[in-house]
Parts: sequence; C-alpha cells; structure tokens
Amino acid sequence: MIGFKKSVVSVACASALLGSLSLSGSAQAETAETAPAELTSAIAAIEAAANAQNIEQLMALYGSDFIGPDDFTRDQYQTTLSEFWAQYSTLAYDVELLSWETNGDILVAETLTTITGTQSIDGRDLALTSTVESRQNYAGGQVVAQTILSEQTQLMSGTMPPTVDVRLAETVAPGEAFSFDAIVAEPLGDRLLLGVAVNEGVTAEDFLTPRPLNLEALSAGGLFKIGTASDKPDQRWVSAVLISDDGIFIDTRRLSVEE
Repeated sequence: MIGFKKSVVSVACASALLGSLSLSGSAQAETAETAPAELTSAIAAIEAAANAQNIEQLMALYGSDFIGPDDFTRDQYQTTLSEFWAQYSTLAYDVELLSWETNGDILVAETLTTITGTQSIDGRDLALTSTVESRQNYAGGQVVAQTILSEQTQLMSGTMPPTVDVRLAETVAPGEAFSFDAIVAEPLGDRLLLGVAVNEGVTAEDFLTPRPLNLEALSAGGLFKIGTASDKPDQRWVSAVLISDDGIFIDTRRLSVEE
C-alpha cells in the first residue's frame, strides 16, 4: 500500500485547473490570428502569472463572481493552485490560443495548455506533463467562467518507467459500460509489476481527500478494467498507476458522462 498526501489522481490533475475553460454559445469560432488584443493580452497575462507562480497577480485576472470548473469556488481554486505550486520545484506553463468567438459581450477562447514540472516525494523525483484543452469566458479582461473539455496528465519517475499505451474513451453515455486499458509495451519476463486503476469524482471534495492506493501484483502486462458510467451526467478522473523495478508511471484522464 502506498499513501499519498492527496489522491494520486487529484494531485496529477491539479495542473489542469489553469487550463480549464467555459462553454459558449453557438457563434462561429474564429482563428487565433484574428483574436482581439483584449483577449490575447489577458491570456498572456494569465500565462505570465502562472509561470511566475504569483497567485495574487493571477487571481486578479479572475472575476469576483468567477464560476470555476467542477464546482470549484474561486477560493478553492486559489487554494488548490497555491498548494499545487508548493509541491513542485519547477513548473512551466504554455497556453496556446486555438480559436475564439463572441457571445454577446463575452469573449470565448478555446485553448490548449501544456504544463511541465518536477516534484520530489520521499526522495524520488517525478516528472509531470499535463495537457488540457478548454474554453473560458472573458468579460472586462477577466475570466468569469471555466470548464474543461479534455485533459491528460502523466507523472513518471525512475531510470526506465514502463512504456504504457492507455486507452479510455473521452465520453460515455449514462449507464454505459466502458473499458480502461493500460498496456505495458515491454515484456515483463521475471520482473515484478504492481498496479491499480483509480476512478474518482472531479470535485473539490475529491481533490482534497487523502487516499491510500492498494497496489496489486499484475501478471498480464498491464491493467484491463471494465467500468460502468453513472446513471446521470458526471465528470470522472480515471487513472492508471503502474510500478516496476525501474520506475513509476501514472496516467490520469478525464471521462465525461454525457447524455
């Protein structure tokens, strides 16, 4: 059993908070090259504040009535980011504007955010890579609402962590069965492989709840799981945790349960 300060799924996905964005109306999206200066300046300011890890400067770019992703309040959003930044010795944010549109007085941007960094747990260095595709609503140069479209986060450690092919649908219908496979490319031979699949809710409460991980010895070269989606719309974090003699591999992805 391995214990983490927070669940491994949520720690990995904390990096996605800055990249999360809000659904807009049905107006025709425009290319990034035609974006107004108000929008590009706001995105550049968010990226700069995140790279400087300046939480006051960052939160000044979020409206007082900001509606965060996955039921995060503005205060929870700030606390979670501060705790996440404190865990990493290095972090780098890159925010790419993909498209934009207007919805009345609101500017809506779709972006791709990439976060890389390193942290140390019990003397072991872990490398983080996270990609988040999202949209956000801007009014008066501030972010007023956000939601995440898709996200994937990986943590790796060791001299030769397992090479893993992770397969999970991005969207399933309520009550639908889905498969989650994490297939290790290298032959196991006589090496020991431990692993576990984790399925968590995407809420502030789930993020802040510490959980142990009960690892199992794997003989089939990976994780092969069948799950059933909840019977109503939901957002889940689904993770594969694989540990070999030479390293650790953790992959977390968002699964959307939608009508």
